[in-house]
Amino acid sequence: MLAVQSKESIQIQGISEPTIQQYFQSLNAGDYEKTVSLFAENGVMHPPFESGIVGRDAIVSYLNKEAIDIKACPDEGISETLEDNRTQTQVAGKVETPWFAVNVSWLFILNENLQILDVKIKVLASPQELLSLRR
Repeated sequence: MLAVQSKESIQIQGISEPTIQQYFQSLNAGDYEKTVSLFAENGVMHPPFESGIVGRDAIVSYLNKEAIDIKACPDEGISETLEDNRTQTQVAGKVETPWFAVNVSWLFILNENLQILDVKIKVLASPQELLSLRR
């Protein structure tokens, strides 16, 4: 059975960078190969409560295992140019799973070629909120 791929356009208030929009679109569509193609060869993903996952192969393996049935819902963001023509973009929103939704922030660093060098994903919840998510 083929997965239904969402072509739903992602609109993030304050962010027009295609790499960031494509990250969320491909992630939500379950097209993890497309998601990792947006990373630099040795890009790093820092999921919540995990150590950094380095490189495209490791990231796609992680996504295929851990990102099934999640939906990222970015809301708004802000970008700034750093030295060496890198861009830092912070995005706030939430992640929905079949069991719960939680507020999240993403901090992206893009290189001069607009590839993702680093993305840090943080859960924005109190300890009490996190405990209430336990099964």
